[in-house]
Amino acid sequence: MTKEEKHLWYDFLKKIPYQFNRQKVIGKYIADFYCSKAKLVVELDGSQHYEEEKQRKDKERDQYLSEMGVKVLRFSNLEMLENFKGVCSAILIEIEKRIK
Repeated sequence: MTKEEKHLWYDFLKKIPYQFNRQKVIGKYIADFYCSKAKLVVELDGSQHYEEEKQRKDKERDQYLSEMGVKVLRFSNLEMLENFKGVCSAILIEIEKRIK
């Protein structure tokens, strides 16, 4: 796990009342974090995700997961570092929206 993934996992996801799994295999992909109750994937993207080929692959992956009813939230590592509370808030809002 990257330091940003560790920060999100230990300082937020493990503490909320919704169970997340790390490195969860979903079909032919591995999600950084997955909440089965909300059918929600949270991905933290490093700089390599902004290269054209990686963006194309991420789009294919997100489409595949969407067809399975899974929503993908993506945050950059920079966003995690500069706006941790905002990232956490966005995740909680999406969980609550999807489980209602």
